[in-house]
Amino acid sequence: MSNKPDIGDATASSGGFVKALTLTDATMLVAGSMIGSGIFIVSADISRTVASPLWLMLAWVAAGVITMLGALAYGELAAMYPHAGGQYVFLRESMGPMMGFLYGWTLFIIIQTGTIAAVAVAFGRFLGVLWPAITPDLFGWFPQHQFVTSGGSIDAGLSAQRLIALISIWILTWVNLRGIREGKLVQTTLTIVKTGALALLIILGLTIGRNAQAIAANFSSGAFSGGVNITSAFMVAFGASLVGSLFSSDAWNNVTFAAAEVQNPKRNLPLALFLGTALVSTLYLLANVAYLNVLPLHGVKDGASVLARGIQFATQDRVGSAAAEVIFGAAGATIMACAILISTFGCNNGLILSGARVYYAMARDRLFFRSVGKLNRNHVPAAGLIAQAIWASFLCLTGTYSQLLDYVIFAALIFYALTTIGLFMLRAKRPDADRPYKAFGYPVLPALYILLASTIAVVLLIADKTRTQALSGLVIVAIGIPVYYLWRRMEPEQQA
Repeated sequence: MSNKPDIGDATASSGGFVKALTLTDATMLVAGSMIGSGIFIVSADISRTVASPLWLMLAWVAAGVITMLGALAYGELAAMYPHAGGQYVFLRESMGPMMGFLYGWTLFIIIQTGTIAAVAVAFGRFLGVLWPAITPDLFGWFPQHQFVTSGGSIDAGLSAQRLIALISIWILTWVNLRGIREGKLVQTTLTIVKTGALALLIILGLTIGRNAQAIAANFSSGAFSGGVNITSAFMVAFGASLVGSLFSSDAWNNVTFAAAEVQNPKRNLPLALFLGTALVSTLYLLANVAYLNVLPLHGVKDGASVLARGIQFATQDRVGSAAAEVIFGAAGATIMACAILISTFGCNNGLILSGARVYYAMARDRLFFRSVGKLNRNHVPAAGLIAQAIWASFLCLTGTYSQLLDYVIFAALIFYALTTIGLFMLRAKRPDADRPYKAFGYPVLPALYILLASTIAVVLLIADKTRTQALSGLVIVAIGIPVYYLWRRMEPEQQA
């Protein structure tokens, strides 16, 4: 256990954070941070791997089950420690300050900032649908470099899409520098709008958008299961394909980062975690049912029409846009691009709002720059927001959407599993601690979550498609160990 003053006590006594987040706001923060661009894109890549409507659905079922199991376990920890920093605090209290630091370090280096960068790049990609001049082509006048790795090449540089990504990050950072009320207004409003838009797509896809050709191709006898030969190699490939669905479901834990700003947190945090993840997991599953009712799974890479390309080869993997084009005609791509722009913008607002609270908590424990542990006149961690924006901007220049998400999900899975192990440790170490909410299904369901998250992490390490990025994520975590000891030895003046 940390010897530092309790973060919650410190912020409460200073009157720093403003408790402005209601249960609705907290639930919208969970849902809004989860729903970005993934649900409209990653089904294409998953379908190319599994080649079966059944297994495409199972990929989303698995992601939903895993996410909700995690949320049920985290609810107990959030109610115990409703302080700024959330998961960082859970790991610090259960496994000690070094483990908390490793999480915060990895969150800053790749998990949070990498997700912000990936979603921002997706925002630029879909703005390109409305404004074709916004392309992924790198500007020749800007310094650029190609890094060749075993997992493929990484083209670092600036393009029109990446420039839009940078602008979106800094606009949202500015909004959140103005205060939690401004941040939550953007978050709640955009989450309601994009949830409604996704629900409308689902309803239309299951009703007037139903396509006889797609239904026959996906649901006829033998087509749904696809005749998949379930071998160990296929299961490894299926596990690797979960990167997309898990990434689309990630960031559900971000509400715990802003716990100090939630009203009645011991009740509302567990409820928000459950309600938000249940809502989004249900919408994701239904969205894929709608896709299968509108588009055939199997397609031709160079197909001339939307239906010919199917889900597998939707243009630039924009499955949502392809489905909307079938439903609405030529205007469909524009309508869906607008919906996804709102979705990604709202997603990044939630990520930017919450992430800075973790760096604030680390700084309070003298494990990050001391200036990050201060609030500005608007009662938000301004230095943390700015540092986060700078690093996320750098990541925008170094990878595409798919490359960024591969790095993120492995590191995130490691700490999801470790945090849930910490739940068991705290039950043993502090059996008499106040637990306003106890994890549903304990110990079976939390243990199942640890097993599933760990298994997928191992699969990502051994699968050819994801091995390089997973190993890179592991290296980033490991580098944090000497950094932790170096930081502990630094004088306070050096940290200022």
